[in-house]
Amino acid sequence: MQKEEWYQTWFDTDYYHLLYRHRDITEAENNINALINFLQLPKSAKILDLACGTGRHAKHIASHGYAVTGYDLSPNNIDKAKKFENSLLHFEIKDMLQPFGNKKFDAVFNLFTSFGYFPSKQNHQTALQHVYDSLNTGGTFVIDFLNSTKIKQQLVPQESKEIDGVQFFIKRFWDAGFIVKQIIVKDKTDVYFFEEKVMGLTLADFTAFFNTIDFQIENVFGNFSLHPFDEKTSERLILVVKK
Repeated sequence: MQKEEWYQTWFDTDYYHLLYRHRDITEAENNINALINFLQLPKSAKILDLACGTGRHAKHIASHGYAVTGYDLSPNNIDKAKKFENSLLHFEIKDMLQPFGNKKFDAVFNLFTSFGYFPSKQNHQTALQHVYDSLNTGGTFVIDFLNSTKIKQQLVPQESKEIDGVQFFIKRFWDAGFIVKQIIVKDKTDVYFFEEKVMGLTLADFTAFFNTIDFQIENVFGNFSLHPFDEKTSERLILVVKK
């Protein structure tokens, strides 16, 4: 039996959502508003929220009147997201390393560092090819990734926090080009160990990926105020790409 990858287990737990609950609905709405106002997509546009989690971004995109599909690998996330389905909003379990099927979109959003999880650059190239294949000609891809250069300079090695009586002990370090976060969870007498491992991809890496696929980079932003990207100071790396 094949070993599960870290993202197949960690994202499927309630502890993940507890640890990151500060990423709230208001933040998601503000980020989506910024992108929607900038992109000016026609109301007829069909949008994919790739690695949608429990659907907080997808729900707000749909509130703008767009038909939205959310794909996520986690059955637990999709179960939660499906409670919000309506005529404009639909969710499915999908693995971005596998072809998405015949459905085509006018825009694909990949938000909140929902990329960089795979062992090799070829895996990431494959995932981006599937994004490309899912887009209509002239379609837009938006990817919101961490700024790995700044993260490397400002990495907090250790941290602990308690949320609703659950204790989290977090250790962060770089290992062979990956940003690694090891998380020990203590819930009463139960102790669990989880790990996040994100490839430290840079703008140069994404440029190489996109050139191979024939994606065209239109804009590079450093935050959701859509300020220009600066490798040393920007909080995020947000790319707007066209097919």
